[in-house]
Amino acid sequence: MKLYRSFATVGGLTLVSRVLGFVRDILFAWAFGSGWVADAFNVAFRFPNLFRRLFGEGAFNSAFIPLFAKKLEGEGREAARQFAEEAMAGLLVVLVAVSVVAVIAMPWLMYLLAPGFSANPDKFDLAVLLTRIAFPYLACMSLVALMSGVLNSFGRFAESSGVSIVLNLTLTVAIFIGFALGFHNEPGGGVIQALGVLIAGLLQLALLMDGLRRAGFRLGLRRPKMTDDVRRLVSLGVPGIVSGGVTQINIMIGTMIASLQPGAVSQLYYADRLYELPLAIVGIAIGVVLLPEVSRHLRSGNDALVMDSQNRSLELAMLLTVPAAAALAVVPVEIIRVLFERGAFGVGDTAATASALAIFAWGLPAFVLIKVFSPAYFAREDTKTPMRYATISLIANTAGSIGLFFLFRSMGLLPQLGIALASALGGWLNAGLLFMTLERRGLFVLDARARRSLPLIVGGSAAMALMLWLGARGLAPWLAPSQPLWTKVGALSALIGSAMIVYGVAMIATGTLRLGLLRRRAGALQ
Repeated sequence: MKLYRSFATVGGLTLVSRVLGFVRDILFAWAFGSGWVADAFNVAFRFPNLFRRLFGEGAFNSAFIPLFAKKLEGEGREAARQFAEEAMAGLLVVLVAVSVVAVIAMPWLMYLLAPGFSANPDKFDLAVLLTRIAFPYLACMSLVALMSGVLNSFGRFAESSGVSIVLNLTLTVAIFIGFALGFHNEPGGGVIQALGVLIAGLLQLALLMDGLRRAGFRLGLRRPKMTDDVRRLVSLGVPGIVSGGVTQINIMIGTMIASLQPGAVSQLYYADRLYELPLAIVGIAIGVVLLPEVSRHLRSGNDALVMDSQNRSLELAMLLTVPAAAALAVVPVEIIRVLFERGAFGVGDTAATASALAIFAWGLPAFVLIKVFSPAYFAREDTKTPMRYATISLIANTAGSIGLFFLFRSMGLLPQLGIALASALGGWLNAGLLFMTLERRGLFVLDARARRSLPLIVGGSAAMALMLWLGARGLAPWLAPSQPLWTKVGALSALIGSAMIVYGVAMIATGTLRLGLLRRRAGALQ
């Protein structure tokens, strides 16, 4: 029950963060649409945000948490504190050096980050300026990641899961400030957004420092030193960052290629934000909680609990993710229209963004499965195997993105859809390799309950998808672009609500969801 309680804490706070993130994205789309200012900011934010995802959402912690937990349980709090301070000191040196070099070299780096921007000097120069302003955010978030790992090891997930709430609130305020100053889809608004990113990083760092203080575990600064523990962290951390962050690296590569097509960067960004909602709530929550859970069971030698935790995580992940993927694939136009189509975001933007979202949706279960399977490796201090598979997936995604981009363009199709397709296929390749290796090693065996539940989840999701397809056509007059916003919101809410009821009834009728078990879990969460 503690496992589900932790999932609920991380998932619940992530849901709040993502809702606020959607509010911010809706306002951003209204203010900037998918024009050149939006493209410049999205590239500027993508680079430091890549490091936030690599470090802040599990990849760095895949190496740090097992080592920190081993120190904590084997040698006590002071030894664990010393290790954390040594890791933080080394991290600070690297981050300061990288930040200084990157800020100075940003005009040259921009040719790598967004080569297509070179055709528009104003967009290129603005992207350079905004990236320079926002870049120190990665230093803040890397330190936040380390502190989050410490708190997660103590079973405290609230602070680390709440940092994105701070980011979304800060950037929302920045949008209103830009409007108050008269910046409507202008470069000045982008500058204010970039400053908001930097301020948010400082506020997030302050939140985690306060969390450590309340946990009675302060971290002090010390002189960097390459100890044996730090060497071990580096040897595990680099592969862990690659394997744990492959999804974000894929997105970064997609952004580079998409910069060759005007508006494509922003359209892929909006689609990415939508399919990342279930990925964040389910996949990241499970990944964050499952790693320390499996690590504890392995140290205690309880292999049965390890296997049960993995199977229940897989079952829960698919129970929530497969229907979400089906909904995004079946009614993407209706979702995008209600959320974004207003102001600078037009009908053409809706069509292009919805097409990308529908393709991304097919890869959503794979991206969540990566989060489920990876902790089984990381808890055993094996970060090299996931890194190899992530590298294979990365190469396949890069080659596929480039090839499909130009193929789709030559066929008269939206070229950015090729990037979305390559990303989805790369996710399934990575997830499949991870699972097959775990199964071959006997480290992840599907139990009878999971083998029964998974086909039923797929069947229930298919029934829900059919209901969505029929319902969207019946409600088409109320979802038309000419309808008032609240009419469209009400129609979409009724459509999704009805689909959820259909899916829930199907899961209960087949025994995949048991009301008695739900009541027991609900009681455990209180």
